Amino acid sequence: MIDDLIVYQKTYDFMLWLHPVVNKFPKSQRFVLGQRIENKTLDLIHSMLSANIEREKSVLLKQASVELDELRMLIRLAKDLHFVSVKQYGVAAEKMNEIGKLLFSWMKKFSPK
Repeated sequence: MIDDLIVYQKTYDFMLWLHPVVNKFPKSQRFVLGQRIENKTLDLIHSMLSANIEREKSVLLKQASVELDELRMLIRLAKDLHFVSVKQYGVAAEKMNEIGKLLFSWMKKFSPK
C-alpha cells in the first residue's frame, strides 16, 4: 500500500506544510506562482502513486525526480521574490532534500542493473 512508502508520507506532510505558506503569497501571485507550486507538488505525489503500482518504475521515478527539481526551483523563486521567508525556505529545502534522498533510494532499488 502507498501509505507504507516513507517517501510518499514525507511528500504528503510537505504538501500539508506548504499549503498555508502558499496561501499567504500576495494575492497577485497566489494564483500564479502559488498555484504552480501546489500543482507541482500534486504532480510529484501523482508520479509516486503511479510508480508504486507500475511494474516498470524507473521512468516514473525519474519523472518524480524532475518534478522535485522543478519544485525546488519554484520555491527558491518564491524566496527570492520575498513571498516566503528565509526560515520558511530553509524548512522547505530541508524537507525537499529528505524527499530527494528517499526518492533516490527508491530509484536506485528499481534501476535497471
